[in-house]
Amino acid sequence: MEIVPSAGGRARWIGAGYAAQGLGYAAVVTALPMFKERQGLDDALVSAILLLVCVAAAGGSLVADRAAARWGSRYALAGGLVAVGVALGLTTFRTPTAAFIAILMAYGVGLGTVDASLSMQGVLVQARLGRSVMNRLFAAYTAAAIAAALLMSAFVAGGAGAGVAVGTAGAFAVVVTVAGWRAYEPGRTVQPDLAGHTGPGIRRVVLICGTLIFTAFLADSAVSTWSSVYLHDSLKAADSVAPLGYAAYQVAVLVSRLVGDHVVPRTGRALAATASLLACAAGCALVVAVPSIAAAVVGFAVTGAGVGVLVPLAFSAAGHAAPGRSDEVIARVNLFNYGGALVGAVVLGLLSAPVGLRVAFLVPVVGLLLTLPVVGPLRRLVVGGVPQASVSPR
Repeated sequence: MEIVPSAGGRARWIGAGYAAQGLGYAAVVTALPMFKERQGLDDALVSAILLLVCVAAAGGSLVADRAAARWGSRYALAGGLVAVGVALGLTTFRTPTAAFIAILMAYGVGLGTVDASLSMQGVLVQARLGRSVMNRLFAAYTAAAIAAALLMSAFVAGGAGAGVAVGTAGAFAVVVTVAGWRAYEPGRTVQPDLAGHTGPGIRRVVLICGTLIFTAFLADSAVSTWSSVYLHDSLKAADSVAPLGYAAYQVAVLVSRLVGDHVVPRTGRALAATASLLACAAGCALVVAVPSIAAAVVGFAVTGAGVGVLVPLAFSAAGHAAPGRSDEVIARVNLFNYGGALVGAVVLGLLSAPVGLRVAFLVPVVGLLLTLPVVGPLRRLVVGGVPQASVSPR
């Protein structure tokens, strides 16, 4: 007889999936210097590869949509985690450049599939529990990403090498898949005959929540990609100080996600979204207004506090606004993630030479403020006359 986990047990295993995703992604990012040296890659080729991985991840989100429609998001999640685990394992070996790029693109497809299917699973388990848990699920991702950076540092310092850390992250993804399979939500929220048929109501939900996701990842990518460079090159921070901006950002993201499930149900999504957008804008504006190391670190932390709440809030709103279609909606909303990430990384980089990174941080400020009008329609998200679902603050 199969033992079915409780709703709380399901949530913990889905949280482990978020942790596997965060551990793997951070391992890849922190291993880039090792990959460059081992494969003999220059910066231009690395940038091109990262762009291809991003495109592959967007394709993975569409794969999750189709897989969830046919079999359920648990199959999309399991398949994506296995793809991530296998690809991470293969990156630990020296291969011809073409093969290495193919492996990273396979990782990108798996990453995009996991991105979308985890949010699908999170919405399902949140509905089963009857209370908000999305922030804590995303907190598992953030905590694991921080752990991966520390793990990479420890393995490299101990002489084991970055490849061991990447391989460990890949093995963890496979273990989580096998051990957590029974706990994943079996429900299928997109009927096969409806998959791909997006009505006006669905498009409205995707546009509103997708705009929030786009802007959140615009800010996230700007800070993640350029905070250390800005501190080191523009403010002349020491090598040991330059990473503190990103560290402060990630800590603030984690803290905000740990408290978000208690705050958002009490304030309501619209007020929480407004506060998050304003916090992000204020944080980046502080970086622009006060050219000092301390102000920049504080500004990045304030930005992280806003991003930490905004991302799970948008995915949760998307899933609950379209009952019976949540998998489809989340897969499409997830595509905005990659658009925002590309703009945050690329546009700030292009502006760094003509105007400097300090002024370039106005880009997320403007984007965040322009997103504020989206909050009004967020209050009235309905599809086919079904009101937005709510969750208890328990």
